[in-house]
Amino acid sequence: MLQLTQVRCFVAVAEELHFGRAAARLNMTQPPLSRQIQLLEHALGVALLERTSRHVRLTQAGIVFLPEARRLLRGAEDAVLAARRAGRGALGQIAIGFTPSSSYDFLPRLISALQAKYPDIELILEEMITRDQITALTSNRLDLAFVRPPFGATNVTFLPVRSEPIVAALPAHHPLASHETLTPMDLDGQDLIMYSVLGGGYFHDLVQRLLVSANIQPRLIHHLTQIHALLSLVRSGVGMALIPESASRLDIGNVICRPLAFGDDILAELYMAHRAQDTSPLLRSVMAVVSQITKETTPVLTLTL
Repeated sequence: MLQLTQVRCFVAVAEELHFGRAAARLNMTQPPLSRQIQLLEHALGVALLERTSRHVRLTQAGIVFLPEARRLLRGAEDAVLAARRAGRGALGQIAIGFTPSSSYDFLPRLISALQAKYPDIELILEEMITRDQITALTSNRLDLAFVRPPFGATNVTFLPVRSEPIVAALPAHHPLASHETLTPMDLDGQDLIMYSVLGGGYFHDLVQRLLVSANIQPRLIHHLTQIHALLSLVRSGVGMALIPESASRLDIGNVICRPLAFGDDILAELYMAHRAQDTSPLLRSVMAVVSQITKETTPVLTLTL
């Protein structure tokens, strides 16, 4: 087996072609340097150097071995640096789950910030509903998840990262599109494209609470899962929809978004979730970037069911 110390000694002598200068370069004396070269030659079974009292020359084997020896040393240095970077959380692979609605604004900003600060962290992104993300998290398929409440998980830590208001999306030609803001009475009796209880349960419940708190009864039509599907129907003039404010930045043609002047503040919340026992440096690095871009310092909520 080759020893890196032996290889390093050989490279120094091969480059200096002088044992005294090579020993000084390595901060050692000549006898142990000569011994390391002898051990290396014995391990290889060939002579690498021709030595006389007047000169040191590389043998043909030494000439061939020198570039390989340099590569060995560079590889060892690279391995050390990679290990240190991984230990600092600057290198590695992390699997992140996200809900479709978080991809409109939050996720692109997070990816951009991570690529700028940690270009050697490889992101594996998976779009899932909250329930599936929690399952993937607890089964180690995901390392980090961005989810909507409510949660049902054991030994998972949840941190709130974003709250945003609900706004109304209307067809551009809709009579209410000329209003700066919409009141509860503006929505009463209007055609409202609703979320599905199964696939869009979080936003279904959120909109339902908003309507109940405002004591209004729009006509609930269609029941869709994804926000972009609702917006497609809004664009076609089928009706209006209530969406998180970040979705208004999708800039879909013929759709106008207006804030709601309702009494109660009902916000769409996004949480970051990870296994409670996961303390990896890589996870900490990504979470620090999340905290940076959201500019929020919030208490940790750990749920154990």
